[in-house]
Amino acid sequence: MNDMWDWLGTRAAQREAAGLRRRLRTREAGAGPVDLAGNDYLGLCAHPEVRAAAAEAVRIWGAGSTGSRLVTGTTSEHTEFERELADFLGAEAALVFSSGYLANVGLVTALAGPEDLLVSDALNHASVIDAVRLSGARRAVVGHCSPRDVERALAGAEVPYRRAFVLTESVFSVDGDVAPLAELADVCRRYGAALLVDEAHGVGVHGQGGRGGAHAAGLAGAQDVVLTVTLSKSLGTQGGAVVGPREVIDHLIDAARPFIFDTALAPSCAAAARAALRILRREPELAERVGRNAARLHRIAVDAGLPASAPSGAVTSVILGDPDRTVAAAERCLAGGVRVGCFRPPSVPDGRSRLRLTARADLTEADFARVSEVLRAIPKPPNGPDQS
Repeated sequence: MNDMWDWLGTRAAQREAAGLRRRLRTREAGAGPVDLAGNDYLGLCAHPEVRAAAAEAVRIWGAGSTGSRLVTGTTSEHTEFERELADFLGAEAALVFSSGYLANVGLVTALAGPEDLLVSDALNHASVIDAVRLSGARRAVVGHCSPRDVERALAGAEVPYRRAFVLTESVFSVDGDVAPLAELADVCRRYGAALLVDEAHGVGVHGQGGRGGAHAAGLAGAQDVVLTVTLSKSLGTQGGAVVGPREVIDHLIDAARPFIFDTALAPSCAAAARAALRILRREPELAERVGRNAARLHRIAVDAGLPASAPSGAVTSVILGDPDRTVAAAERCLAGGVRVGCFRPPSVPDGRSRLRLTARADLTEADFARVSEVLRAIPKPPNGPDQS
């Protein structure tokens, strides 16, 4: 039995040879490099009001929720945040999960089964992909941001389906591009399908006062649109939520396994998210500032001679192609005082490894100067990004 795990060593060696080995890096407390790798878009993670709300909730409720939402895990922090989040996004109701990942899994698996059709964008997040797989529903993976492909999938299904759901992100997490939600909703309505939108990277960045892509597309409160939201991006804490019609939320309470059987989100996280949401409502200019800062990061990257994608949200990508080259560039950035995201297969397709630069509302002039200096020192791809 000593050789039971030898195959894992072989796999690790293969990943190492391909430049795809992943390693944990401990982030120390205190001042550090300029952070363009995290998702704290509005800079609220360490905001004094958010910290104070979390600390007060720990004082009142303790460190954890003590049980699932249906047993002891639902506190006034959860229900008040759900009410305020639904109101902010113009929906009837919201339901908090312990992560955005589980919100996607819970929503899709509770709504769809083997007799249903799920039409999923080719670049959807892993949590959406896993939810589709776990549901057991028939699935059609369609071209990125293509309403025409969605219509073909709905119209051309070889076997009749009971219900259909179209799944997309509002702002895609790697390239930062925006889905054509209004057009997708039109297609869905022609075929009686529901539109499920992952707003993880939309809320706090897009829409009036950061109300997200669905709100910007005029879909707020629509009965055939359901949103998932993460609390770990613009709201600076952790957790997730589903937001939509009351009937959907009530069904999830009865049927979503990641809601029923998972220990609830800690009250301190719900309290922190509520405080962050109130700051966003009070200071809607934070969302606009993220967009301006993302555009500035893009200009800095282009001026440095790097192949950078124009941001629609908070993210711009610098596509370097080769994974080893990309890892080396990320390490060079960190050594120069800037932490950037580093995306390699399977997170992105082969030949499309990239640095991801994530804007925050609280970046300073000194931060931009440091970023400019560091990006100019990155070796340029020999012939542009690999296309293989």
